[in-house]
Amino acid sequence: MKRSTRAALLSAFIFPGAGHLYLKKYLAGAVLAGISLTAMYRVVSDTIGKAYQISEQLLNGAAPLDAGAISELVAGQTTGSEARSMNMAMAAFIICWLIGIVDSYRAGRVPVDGRQ
Repeated sequence: MKRSTRAALLSAFIFPGAGHLYLKKYLAGAVLAGISLTAMYRVVSDTIGKAYQISEQLLNGAAPLDAGAISELVAGQTTGSEARSMNMAMAAFIICWLIGIVDSYRAGRVPVDGRQ
């Protein structure tokens, strides 16, 4: 398998920046991985916080234990600024993932030591 293909697959299926690390492009790999980790931390921590708030309402009896009511609680949890922040974090993650795939493929096609 070619280096470019292997690097692109690592970035696609492992994590953004993994292909760059395979190609020994440590700075680019670290930047992509850092931005992606930060974005995923934001999304996961907000999601867990919202789930905790809903579970507290269910345990306290403030909300009925019904699938429809829980669905309404989930839909009503996000406000405008929180939803925008989570959407931006998710967009940053997806953009980093795509950049990681394309750029690691491009970087892998550059000849090493004068050979292809």
